[in-house]
Order: sequence, then C-alpha cells, then structure tokens
Amino acid sequence: ATHAPDSVVIVVANPLDAMVYTAWKTTGFPTNRILGQAGCLDVARFRAFIAMEIGCSIEDVTALLMGGHGDDMVPLPRYTSVHGIPVQQLLPDETITACVERAKVGGGEVVKLMGTSAYYAPASGSVQMAEAIIKDKKRILPCAAFCDAEYGVGGYFVGVPCILGSEGMEQVIEIDLSTDEQTLMDESVSHVKDLVGIVRETFPELV
Repeated sequence: ATHAPDSVVIVVANPLDAMVYTAWKTTGFPTNRILGQAGCLDVARFRAFIAMEIGCSIEDVTALLMGGHGDDMVPLPRYTSVHGIPVQQLLPDETITACVERAKVGGGEVVKLMGTSAYYAPASGSVQMAEAIIKDKKRILPCAAFCDAEYGVGGYFVGVPCILGSEGMEQVIEIDLSTDEQTLMDESVSHVKDLVGIVRETFPELV
C-alpha cells in the first residue's frame, strides 16, 4: 500500500478467505483491487481429476467452482464440459461425485504425497490471474472476489467467476444456481463469515 498504491493485490496465503479480507482492510484499497487466488488452484485440481478419469488432456476440460477455499468449496459439475461436451455424457454420476470430493481435499492429498504444501499449482493460478490483469485480457477466472448483492453474500470475499482486466476484478459473473447448489454456496459463505469473524475479534482495528 505504501510503495505500490495503485497495485492490484493477489492474496495466496491461507486461510485464504480471511486473509483476503485482512489485506483489504489493511491496505485500504478498493475491493476491485484485492483478490484471492484459490479458485484457479481448486479448478485446476478438479479439471485434472476429470481428465484423468476420461483419459483426455486437461486442456480440453472446462470447469467451475465457487465458495470458500477448502473442504466446503462448491464444484459445479453442471457447468463442467470437455471440449464443449457436458461431462455427464462422458462419466457416470458416481465418478463425477468422486472427482468433486477429491478436489475438495486435494490440498491435503498433496501434503500427504509430498510432505509440503502445494506450490506449483498455486503459482500457476497466480500467474494466470496476474497475466489477465497486466495484459488486460478480460479473462473469466474463478477468484475470491468481493461480493455484496451478488449471490446474496452481503459484503465478503468468496470464490466466484469474475472478469479480470487492467482494473483488477472488473465484474462478478452471476450464474443461475439450482436450489441444491445455492444451499451449498450459502453454507460455504457462512464458513467464510465465521473465519472473518475470528479476524475481527482478534484484530478489532480491522473492522
């Protein structure tokens, strides 16, 4: 905030959703210039598991997830396709569900295998976001972005698809959610609110 007052901040540290809020309050930056990198990471894992099950390139898998970063993220198979083909036409429901559940705990799986936290995929996701902003690409990427009226969030940073360009987060994309999807989203947002509540209690100066 002191040395680059016009910058866009991409937060990677965990607990992601609370840290994005903390960065916003600490810097005093407008909400469009504070983002959290989690969606790109979580989507990459989900896409990888889908591609592994189908036996195709991850480059052909397009997926979306929303909500908080962690076990309560909300992958959306209904919005997942493989080169335009709905994933439901390529995999049975139980396999898709298994990919969803594996994506939710993907971070823990990496830690068990490597003994350390993930670093390649978070770095890759951060580069995607930074490049979209620096080059004003107007890419739609899942990020922890500030939502107020959007999705009924009420003023918190949560994972949603948004347009990234030279101004940072330029627009939150609102998609239609089914009743079950909205319920999962609401539950995920409630956990984000709990995390932010802990930050506010610990550091009242950030309220």
